[in-house]
Amino acid sequence: MKDKIENTLEYYKIKEQQILDTVNSKNDLTSEDIVHYGKEMSILTYKITALEIAKEN
Repeated sequence: MKDKIENTLEYYKIKEQQILDTVNSKNDLTSEDIVHYGKEMSILTYKITALEIAKEN
């Protein structure tokens, strides 16, 4: 079970970094883009936190 959690954590952290890289590399983000990427980051942060808690238990 821990291997699956670790693999999933790694996947979500990669996705999180991809979003950060995308946002940081663009100079022409619209407010809709910012809201969209913010929602995506929020979802990923929630999932990562839940998986880290599950990993500890």
